[in-house]
Amino acid sequence: MNVLPTDAFIAADTAFTAVTGARPALSRLVRWNAHEGPTYLPAEDALYVTTVPGGRPPRAQVVRIALDGDGPDLDPERVTVVPGDVVMPNGMTGWGTTLLVCEQGGLESPARLSRLDPVTGATTTVVDTCGSRPLNSPNDVVVRRDGTIWFTDPSYGHLQGFRPAPELPDALYRFDPATGRLRMVADDFDKPNGLVFSPDGTVLYVADSGAVHAPDDHSPDRPHHVYAHDVVGGDALGSRRVVDVTTAGTPDGLAVDEDGRLYVCSADGIRVLTPDGALLGRIAVPGGAVNLTFGGRDRDRLFITADTAVWVAVLNTRGA
Repeated sequence: MNVLPTDAFIAADTAFTAVTGARPALSRLVRWNAHEGPTYLPAEDALYVTTVPGGRPPRAQVVRIALDGDGPDLDPERVTVVPGDVVMPNGMTGWGTTLLVCEQGGLESPARLSRLDPVTGATTTVVDTCGSRPLNSPNDVVVRRDGTIWFTDPSYGHLQGFRPAPELPDALYRFDPATGRLRMVADDFDKPNGLVFSPDGTVLYVADSGAVHAPDDHSPDRPHHVYAHDVVGGDALGSRRVVDVTTAGTPDGLAVDEDGRLYVCSADGIRVLTPDGALLGRIAVPGGAVNLTFGGRDRDRLFITADTAVWVAVLNTRGA
């Protein structure tokens, strides 16, 4: 099943053609309950995602999708469950040949940022407390060019009934693996969600999805914004500025391309913006977009999770 370019790529500015090229394409990569954390590992030509939580208590898994070059409509047999003791995995990113996983935890299991070996399934805790207080339910994670790890920690786990009452504010953290130091960078978000750095690492974009506190609970008076912050001294943030306000649902996953354009997941697909927030166009993903990442051998494939499938957009630009 392919979506015709004229249906899927909706320009708001003529500069959108620099993203799409003359013949953009959006295709379903595979049918699967792919929810969050898309991470492409080039050494394997494989995409890793986390699944939609289900059951009571809710459970989710990390799965591996073996790619076949550029081919869409892959056989579901290419999807395999990654072994490992991970509890309610959500956002992920690559860390060398391993995965950094945001584990939201459970009532009896700690929330943590863990390192997962996708081959053996071995897991180690990177961080699970701030001071002596447990993390809430880590949501998304990125690694800055200097090797530091930044992640968001909203209290969605508690609001959705599978985590204890929070002991920490909803916050954004910076962890330095070289020193083992964890620092709360900001605690003035409602529900910090997706995050991504500009290509040079001087700006951090953060999605605040505070308008949604629980399934089927949408309060448009709460934040549904993407903010940009200058990174000060490598470990602090300057004052925030609004770069986007989503018009459908709330913002979730974020990505940037090599020219610094920002890609924002929302209920009607992906909004493509200039670094300052001017809307260039939209990629209309069936069912909406949850999270995304650039990948493929030339980094010109945009892999998009949408809960019922993974979609892939072939673009005229590359991931940062």
